[in-house]
Amino acid sequence: MKKYDVIVIGSGAGLLIVENALSHGFSVALVDKGPVGGTCLNLGCIPSKMLIYPADRITEIRESAKLGITAEVSEVDFPAIMKRMADSVSKGEAHVREGIAHSEVLDFYEGAGFFVDDRTIEVKGERIKGEKVVIASGARPQVPPISGIEGVDFLTNENILRLQKRPDSLIIVGGGYIAAEYAHFFSAMGTDVTVLQRNKRLVPDEEPEISALLKKALGRRMQVLTDTEATTIKKSGREYRVTSRDRSTGKEKTLSAVAVLVATGRTSNADILKVGNSGIETDARNYIKVNEYFETSCKSIWAFGDAIGKKMFRHTANREATLVFQNAFHNAKETLDYLTVPHAVFSYPEIASVGLTEDEARQRFHVRDLLVGKANYSDVARGEAMREEEGFCKAIVKKDGGKIVGFHIIGPHASILIQEVVVAMANDLSMWALNKGIHIHPALPEVIISTFGNLEEPEPAWAR
Repeated sequence: MKKYDVIVIGSGAGLLIVENALSHGFSVALVDKGPVGGTCLNLGCIPSKMLIYPADRITEIRESAKLGITAEVSEVDFPAIMKRMADSVSKGEAHVREGIAHSEVLDFYEGAGFFVDDRTIEVKGERIKGEKVVIASGARPQVPPISGIEGVDFLTNENILRLQKRPDSLIIVGGGYIAAEYAHFFSAMGTDVTVLQRNKRLVPDEEPEISALLKKALGRRMQVLTDTEATTIKKSGREYRVTSRDRSTGKEKTLSAVAVLVATGRTSNADILKVGNSGIETDARNYIKVNEYFETSCKSIWAFGDAIGKKMFRHTANREATLVFQNAFHNAKETLDYLTVPHAVFSYPEIASVGLTEDEARQRFHVRDLLVGKANYSDVARGEAMREEEGFCKAIVKKDGGKIVGFHIIGPHASILIQEVVVAMANDLSMWALNKGIHIHPALPEVIISTFGNLEEPEPAWAR
């Protein structure tokens, strides 16, 4: 059995650990079942945003009448859009493979590895052991308990990327980030889309006002059914028939489409890894439990990224990887303030958030200690010029000292606008620090300052 200074499981953000370990002269084994490069490169962020960008442009053209422009989309080359995405993914994966192949000091074990003992992993019948082990094994699509689902070929965020022909109609089961983004994409492509969301709100982790506006905006382009669960699914000819139930009334409805996308979240890969064989504990959702330093319950084993089920974004995993390396190889005690980790939903309209929602802030602090402010895009000159009449920002701030505890945006360029707030929060700066910077006029970032200028005491709980 071959032994290594470190074994890294996962070739997504795990490659950052590999590169650092090799540069420090450690013997390293990389274990990965593929695709090489991880979820973000092959199945998540990169390919989906390659698709979203043309969808954004199409939707802008279709909504250009508000600016006095008469325009239409005469043709959408769906195969060309999918090919451009696939070519980009293939190029990225090839680059990663080339880097692995050219490393003379890295041993790559390609296959579904699993623990058989303490820090001992088996891959395709071969066993290896690490002095240290770092788990960055990601997650996979969650399959909900819908009657009949095991007997039909449904789409996930993974195999949907292999489509060559645009489906005429699509039922999306789920209403989170993945569902919202693909609903936008396929609707822009010309597909008749229906969204079935079990929760009462779309993207339920966002502010209620943001969820409501997203539902309203998407509802102009497709059928969006919230508080509605899919109960059965079956294939009938070339169509799929999905029976849904309104959770408030109990009323059932049968919907038909030529394709079904299941986008109800992600699930842990800890079961595939058989982490219990090494004494690694998991939580109630089967994600690997770690302490604030990313240490598992098994000595000399660390885990991060989607494997631990916290903020499941690639940018989070990249930062976690840096901290894990410091903790594992330099005996540091680095932690991550997850309150400062931002995220974006590339729906249409776009969403971006950082920190606490208002409800979360009310639970953590006394309501008398908070201020809440809102501003519409149309409150600033650039937003008015864009005829952006629905987008808005929302800030949650500590009254004493102006500490920003949450900021939320829905509207054009939300993922860009949020960044100055992220920097302020990461550096523990107050909202006053943002005011010190001169904001270009007329430009959209002025809406950030306007939001802080509209702060007021939130309603007490009894008045909401």
